[in-house]
Amino acid sequence: MSSVQEVNPRVRGIRDPVNLQNLAAQISQQIAQGEQKAFTKVIDLSSCDPHRTGMPPISFVRQVLSLCCYPELLKEDSFPLDVKQKTQKLLEACNGGSIGENSNPDEMMIRLLSREDGQDGVLAPLPCPHTLPMLLDEVGVKLVPYRLTEERGWALDMEELHRALMTARRQCDPRAIYVSNPGNPTGHVQDRETIEKIIHFAASERLVLLVEEVYQGSVFGQDKKFLSYKKVLFEMGVSYSETVEMVSFHSISTATMGECGLRGGYMELINLDPAVKKFLFHAPCSPSILPQLAMEIMVNPPAPGDASYEKYTQEILLRAETLSQNAGRACKLLNSLPGMSCQPAMGGVFLYPRLHLPAEIIEEAKMLRLSADVLYCRRLLEEEGICLGPGCENGHNDENFHIRLCVLAPPAVLEDVLTRLCSFHRHLLNRPD
Repeated sequence: MSSVQEVNPRVRGIRDPVNLQNLAAQISQQIAQGEQKAFTKVIDLSSCDPHRTGMPPISFVRQVLSLCCYPELLKEDSFPLDVKQKTQKLLEACNGGSIGENSNPDEMMIRLLSREDGQDGVLAPLPCPHTLPMLLDEVGVKLVPYRLTEERGWALDMEELHRALMTARRQCDPRAIYVSNPGNPTGHVQDRETIEKIIHFAASERLVLLVEEVYQGSVFGQDKKFLSYKKVLFEMGVSYSETVEMVSFHSISTATMGECGLRGGYMELINLDPAVKKFLFHAPCSPSILPQLAMEIMVNPPAPGDASYEKYTQEILLRAETLSQNAGRACKLLNSLPGMSCQPAMGGVFLYPRLHLPAEIIEEAKMLRLSADVLYCRRLLEEEGICLGPGCENGHNDENFHIRLCVLAPPAVLEDVLTRLCSFHRHLLNRPD
């Protein structure tokens, strides 16, 4: 395997798979204009946006944001008392008592890792979050892949981590390691032993530890629970807790709230140089205030005894039950298909099944200068109106083709998607039964 492929796992000469989103929009427009299709609408389960699939938003969040946008609604009797109290507290924290005021957010941490020579790298899991490769390309940082072990439920192997680091150091300067827990898109949930090993690895190799923990509230695997890297780090003693540089990321675009359109998140900085913190806190950027308000609601939700607590809790539990049941149902069905295998997810919102495609499909994709998983997803979209994510968006560029399927959707919607997916897949493989 060439060193170039190791450091930057991109498919050379392959058309950008993001065009699937454009194709989905075109097909939707054709349907709206009266063109006849075998389906009546396009269903997009390629991303983690549950509202797009029909999952209702959390009532408390939308109620508070509505009152923040139009404070005159505070005079209405139809809103619970704690909604009004939360709104008043948030407005009081805004300059002038209005959400129209700007505020200073944190700049993306990843930009600090990029120097002008373009020789900096970040160790990242393969598969990785589908937005990460584009982000690293944008800031001029090389993606250094360490491959997760699919046969072990996408677990991390420490020997593979060391191998990736040694290979990368022959051509770039790895400065950080990126970890996704629960795994995005794999759904793997790391145990304490694994977390301790990764922290030790980061400490011994002097790497900044970048931890994406956005699906921490969506762990549903049997006997699995979420452990934060910060908690484990501080339980490893001062030799680690006071020296390891770590950044933890969380977001309101996750399974609990699913407010993807607001694009809000935060990061917690641990043991970083004060000069770095000063730079981040004074970055010349002013995001919309609404995502920041939604973030405050996420970290301080209704408490027991509050008027909205029972309804809020019921909505969260319903979403968690739907996610768990959907993941189990979809995984079982996908594994029953010929030419497809799927590792059970323990958390997160995605399944990441592997496609075992016939040689003629792979050859056809090569002739079209497409990755075979892109061709698969494109045909699925054109023939069945289902938009899924191809694995090459998550860094895969070898013969192990995958697709990305969000299972946080209303059960009826997911069932429709699975029915159409199974029909398409069997037809593609000439296996009608």
